[in-house]
Amino acid sequence: MTFDEWIKDGYERGYCSPPVCVIHDGIPTTASEDEELFDGEEPCFHGVRLYDDLQTKNGCEANSPCAVWRASNLGW
Repeated sequence: MTFDEWIKDGYERGYCSPPVCVIHDGIPTTASEDEELFDGEEPCFHGVRLYDDLQTKNGCEANSPCAVWRASNLGW
């Protein structure tokens, strides 16, 4: 199984969101989490950066670990 197949399987089973761009799309949230944020609370959201290849991984680690892919980039 490839990584793309694995992450898509997790998405289809309801284990995770598709990869999204934190900058352009934001983190997927529930309405109640949005209310918590609006009320000044600080719910935690965990993110995972997905890499195409080792070169991308190394480049991101050298510069910044704060982005994820969009699901559309994977053709979902």
